[in-house]
Amino acid sequence: MAPQLRTLEAQEWDTWYGTVERAFGGPPTPPEARGLWQSLTEHDRSIAAWDGDECVGTAGAFSLRLSVPGGSVVDTAGVTMVSVAATHRRRGLMTQMMRRQLDDVRERGEPLAALVASEPGIYGRFGYGMATQQLSASIDTARVRMEVPAGTGADGVRLRYADPLSALPACEAVYADQVADRPGTPARLPGWERLAVLAPGGGGHDGGSPLRCVVAERDGTAVGYARFQHTPQWDATGARGTIVLRDLDAQDPAAYAMLWRFFFEIDLTSTLMAENRPVDDVWQHLVSDVRRCERHLRDGLFVRLVDVGAALESRAYRTPVDVVFEVEDSFCPWNEGRWRLAGDGRGASCTRTAAPADVTLQATALASVYLGGFALTALARAGRADELKRGALARASLAFGNDTAPWLPHSF
Repeated sequence: MAPQLRTLEAQEWDTWYGTVERAFGGPPTPPEARGLWQSLTEHDRSIAAWDGDECVGTAGAFSLRLSVPGGSVVDTAGVTMVSVAATHRRRGLMTQMMRRQLDDVRERGEPLAALVASEPGIYGRFGYGMATQQLSASIDTARVRMEVPAGTGADGVRLRYADPLSALPACEAVYADQVADRPGTPARLPGWERLAVLAPGGGGHDGGSPLRCVVAERDGTAVGYARFQHTPQWDATGARGTIVLRDLDAQDPAAYAMLWRFFFEIDLTSTLMAENRPVDDVWQHLVSDVRRCERHLRDGLFVRLVDVGAALESRAYRTPVDVVFEVEDSFCPWNEGRWRLAGDGRGASCTRTAAPADVTLQATALASVYLGGFALTALARAGRADELKRGALARASLAFGNDTAPWLPHSF
């Protein structure tokens, strides 16, 4: 018999999550992190595929709210825990689960679905497009200096060590203040803040320290924070410790620069590893030698427009736009056809139309440009969009842009 799909029951969670762990490999999830994922699981949004008594496939979704250009937050299905047992591949299980999940997202009225892909090649056929990137860097702090620009008010900023858990409310207030300015950032719901103190190795694994926290304050109020781990290392020349920066947020340039400089001045260290930062992160303009920062890019958030009209109406546009798109979307055929988008920096409308199309494009292309991280003109050069009315593509591409690069600060 073919595996049967059904909604996850609460008492089945351990088996279901064990299927996910087996598919991704590696050691078991630490108990504290496992307990957090169990508490965050939405059982009515979780799918299990069963072959008799054996769970052979999983897929879930979190009810997220994702920031978009213009500062609004949009109801989004945060797709997660997707796996198929190696014994049951090539039977269409993944397609069945994606079909059921996107139908459910549509019924719930969520315009967007989003995910972090373990294997990016899987999700394009379901209409997901790469919408953000993340920057990592390995900085030689023994040879690179970090400047705090004059006139930023740095003299009024005080840094102090803080217990990561006790400082969580103050740090979350700083985080929440940044959400609207950075498309792709989740507005964290209660419980999700605990992810911040469960960073990999947060318990001091692999020779690294427990998670540490520094808070930047002005007049006694938190205006920034950073969380990190310190791994001591020594060789014949002396100390060569490594700092791993887990996250850093600040409300103003002075606090931001002071927090970054802090990591360049920690004794017995010579390397700063920044694992997930926005591609336009400002530290790149404050270092003395950017070539010694060994920067790397990788994909971040993948987005899927579940309801084209509602999704395009939910964001604002950098310049006035009035364009008719013809959307190709075989996996969600309700999106196919012509849509007229008219909008500006205050908002937009997007409705069905019989007017001739100005631009034709694939659902994945529309997803990739939705948060403003990629240019529609670039997608056209990749063959994923086609201009039918002269000048329409460039105007639409400009309108979809955003002053800050979109970014997903944490996985889900």
